[in-house]
Amino acid sequence: MDFIEGLGLVAGICTSSAVIPQLITTIKKKKASDVSTIMYIVLLAGNALWVYYGVEKKDIPIITTNLFTIILNVVMLFLKFKYKNND
Repeated sequence: MDFIEGLGLVAGICTSSAVIPQLITTIKKKKASDVSTIMYIVLLAGNALWVYYGVEKKDIPIITTNLFTIILNVVMLFLKFKYKNND
């Protein structure tokens, strides 16, 4: 792995992990009324397109970090629906 690929991986991890504090807050409070469903759906679509782009370019940092983000966004949407009656 060269420097630029490593830099891309670190950048992707930073961006992808930005949703983790929201996940933790949602789990602790068991409340998700402040979470925008549309925003997470748009993020999922964008991340899926990034994964496709990464596959076409054979760019591992783009593929892995966006797959990680997809997982986090799916978990957040799951929590949004799981806690909808707690709001």
